[in-house]
Amino acid sequence: MLWELRVRNLGVIDDVTIALGPGMTALTGETGAGKTLLVEALSLLLGGRADGSVVRTGTDEALVEGRFVDDADGGEDEPTETVLARSVVAAGRSRAWIDGRMATVGALAEAGAALVELHGQHQHQALVRPAAQRAALDRFGGIDLSELLGARDRVRRLDAEAEALGGDALQRAREADLLRYQIAEIDEAAIVDGGEDDRLADEEDRLAAAAGHREAAATALEAVAEAERGSAVDRLADASGALAGRAPLEPLASRLRTVMAELSDLATELRGVVETWDDDPERLDAVRARRQRFHELGRKYGTTLDEVLAFARSASGALAALESAEARAVVLDAERSAAREALARAEEDVARRRREAAPHLAAAIQRTLRELAMPSARVEVAVGGDGAGDEVVFLLGANPGEPLLPLAKVASGGELSRTMLAVRLALSDAPGVLVFDEVDAGIGGVAATAVGEALARLAGGSQVLVVTHLAQVAAHADHQLVVSKVERQGRTTSEVTEPDAEGRVVELSRMLSGHPESDAARSHARELLDRPAGGGRTPAS
Repeated sequence: MLWELRVRNLGVIDDVTIALGPGMTALTGETGAGKTLLVEALSLLLGGRADGSVVRTGTDEALVEGRFVDDADGGEDEPTETVLARSVVAAGRSRAWIDGRMATVGALAEAGAALVELHGQHQHQALVRPAAQRAALDRFGGIDLSELLGARDRVRRLDAEAEALGGDALQRAREADLLRYQIAEIDEAAIVDGGEDDRLADEEDRLAAAAGHREAAATALEAVAEAERGSAVDRLADASGALAGRAPLEPLASRLRTVMAELSDLATELRGVVETWDDDPERLDAVRARRQRFHELGRKYGTTLDEVLAFARSASGALAALESAEARAVVLDAERSAAREALARAEEDVARRRREAAPHLAAAIQRTLRELAMPSARVEVAVGGDGAGDEVVFLLGANPGEPLLPLAKVASGGELSRTMLAVRLALSDAPGVLVFDEVDAGIGGVAATAVGEALARLAGGSQVLVVTHLAQVAAHADHQLVVSKVERQGRTTSEVTEPDAEGRVVELSRMLSGHPESDAARSHARELLDRPAGGGRTPAS
């Protein structure tokens, strides 16, 4: 419920604070007094367009604040409050606040849309949006969307999982075949380790020049043998004997013995080269062929054998993941097929129920419209689109010979407001605050009384604010606020007052005849106020 509204420096309004109550409140007053400015103030709280021209002349900034109180549990718990605020500076910029915190206009609009529904201006008409009309039809028809929404969510999740697997089945099969080929090619090479190529390079060098190697080894062996046969070994033995038994010189003696042993081992190894390193063309060809194979693998998978082996390990992991994905894909395809079938059934059921409910909602709206001075109004609720029939559009033909048009294209603010009133009466729920401006445009007499009665019925479940020029409408209100222009210090400003019972008689008399002092008009006003009230107002005395 809108508990309090403060408007400052907006048009002819200087500074006005309005306390509002439950039920239906009528805003009345002379034309140009500022009633519509109060609706404009609410529009600003709903994120409406901020034009610097609305700032009161001679001031820099207009400010609108609204305090909303939610007492849905009937007072069992502490009511929750929401305070929305919007300022417009003369330069055209605007700022917004939600509960005292700065906010974007978009956030303000979102917060306001949950609290207020404004009818009469084409902006902020919640029910002219296709999504809102679809939701209204679903509420009217009692259509349970849980199965449809669940089926859509499951299809979305399964499709996302399928996309995450990457590619289609054919593409995955191709990738798996390539990985298998690459792994097999490396496995067939039977690489011992990353150093095998280096060892084979040494062997190839030995085999390629075996004769030269033997000749060099033979020459070296001959020299070593001469050293062993000649005086060199004897001289080393003499040197070692001279040092024997002298502890400080033992390290040197040990080194001499090592040289003598090394010389003997060297001769043995050189003799092995001379005697065993034979030419082996077949082995040389095999070594060269294997090294060529390593080179070919290196061109594909890495410059070294370590890199080739790392590639093989990585490919094996990728293949395992792909084979796992392929197995999941087979199961996933079946799940997706079943999910789509379930979605199609849910969509078919919802579409059927929407098409069944649509003419009943249209008839309910049309009946109410004909009570609201639109006797020739034709209403249709069209359900189109594939699947669940999500393309729901409310169509209105307001006058004879006019085509049915979507509500968003209805030109008359009064007709649109009355249509919204009729729609709201047909539905079982509504936002906490409903504001109607121009709802009584172009009507009077019995039709005006019908509009007042309809608004009073609607106020049984929501707080209703209506800007009206008709006494028949205002008389049905639980509360009445009179907007009037006064002159202070040479400037015109608006003020808002709540009249007492006799004050309401005077105001209704003015609305009825333009002569509030008229006895006949006052008698008529009392007669209107003495009718049974919908929201608990006290009849005039």
